[in-house]
Amino acid sequence: MQSLAHYQSLIADYFETSSVVKEPKNLYEPIQYILSLGGKRIRPVLTLMATEVFGEDCKKALAAATAVEVFHNFSLVHDDIMDDAPLRRGHETVHEKWNINTGILSGDAMLILAYQHFEEYEPAVFRDLAKLFSKTAIEVCEGQQYDVDFETRDDVTLDEYLKMIEYKTAVLVGAALKMGAIVAQTSKENADLIYDFGRNLGIAFQLQDDYLDAFGDPEVFGKQVGGDIIENKKTVLYLKALEFANEATREQLMQLYSIQPVDPTDKIESIKSLFESTGAVAATREAIESYTAKAFQCLDQLQISSEAKAILHAFGLQLMGRNA
Repeated sequence: MQSLAHYQSLIADYFETSSVVKEPKNLYEPIQYILSLGGKRIRPVLTLMATEVFGEDCKKALAAATAVEVFHNFSLVHDDIMDDAPLRRGHETVHEKWNINTGILSGDAMLILAYQHFEEYEPAVFRDLAKLFSKTAIEVCEGQQYDVDFETRDDVTLDEYLKMIEYKTAVLVGAALKMGAIVAQTSKENADLIYDFGRNLGIAFQLQDDYLDAFGDPEVFGKQVGGDIIENKKTVLYLKALEFANEATREQLMQLYSIQPVDPTDKIESIKSLFESTGAVAATREAIESYTAKAFQCLDQLQISSEAKAILHAFGLQLMGRNA
């Protein structure tokens, strides 16, 4: 097993050697641009890592890992258009640097290019990778639509919210790991277990993201505290607070979520106080711990070496180790 930096370096080098530079430039330059912005590239790292966990050379999974990263960036290009976001990783978004039509078309091409990377594998592996990829891709789209729908709904349930974050975020983490298992041609049981490890860890990560958005240290978390509150997002904290609140507190919370003050400071502090007093904070922490525990239970059942388990366990702890 290698370090995360080693896997990230392999992926970066592979992107450079397999870059798409051809006509028409206005289709392919935006693709090169978004992929060049880098990021942590956690998902393709997971594909390489999983391949080595099951005893194969991680370089065999470079094509599958690239497919995962290209797909992830395709989804970001289209999400940025939907959100009218001006920046991505500190740089102009594709639709701002070019235009919306270019963003849509280049994103479409990225989805197709992602599938093409599977063509490097023999038929049986290609089939399993493509089948998992298709299932995951449609779930990510469903998760994004749920997220959009929830913006205008006042009756979102916690189960619906958990399904949304599972589809929008967690299934791609699980799929990235399972693709490595497929390339390594391990057992179906191992492949399913490592998928569930990633899926549960992805849900825990997103729940923690909700918590840290309200209660994290902005210097550590790297985001503005209270961003979800400012945008009136119905996160797990909000849904738990509604569930636990008495009628008067529920009405107060819903009223606060219906306003957009010029200075949101008082609104943020009032809502955070309600999150704490209703028990929503404690319940959210419990949910994070529960999904993290489920992930590690799946890990314990994997038929792999104790060394490989320890490395995956350390990765899970590192992923969830962001500070409050």
